Amino acid sequence: MTNHQSLITNHQEYLKHQKWMNHALELAQVAGDAGEVPVGAVIVDAADNLIATGENRKERDQDPTGHAEIMAIRAASQSLQNWRLDKYTLYVTLEPCPMCAGAIVHARLATLVYGVDDTKTGAIRTVINIPNSPASNHPLQVVGGILESACRHQLQTWFTTKRQQ
Repeated sequence: MTNHQSLITNHQEYLKHQKWMNHALELAQVAGDAGEVPVGAVIVDAADNLIATGENRKERDQDPTGHAEIMAIRAASQSLQNWRLDKYTLYVTLEPCPMCAGAIVHARLATLVYGVDDTKTGAIRTVINIPNSPASNHPLQVVGGILESACRHQLQTWFTTKRQQ
């Protein structure tokens, strides 16, 4: 178990995290097949119900904010008619960037679960730590490393294929 996974309290919780990360990986595959960097995100409630999904859409929408996390947060806020998502968990295959970390904090999400660290722009734990910085006005529980190998493999395979084209 890595440091990031220390918040997992039991096997059932880990299985739940795996289930939703697998769903996020499926969304990431859709994004990758559409020419986007393969990142997927889902938001679930405390009763384990799916609230919203998102996948990278920067290229398709010509929108620099079209990251999977932003798409999922927008969809959840619209569906719930509330921008405060303080009772919800966001699952995403890649550690969020500074923009997405800021949106996660501002949406007041309760928990973030992510797959693989982003050594270039990770803004949760790897490069910078926005949730624990003085700029954050909301506590965020973070669990990293869920299905880390699968998330890393998906991204590496996509980038390798892109470079070969």
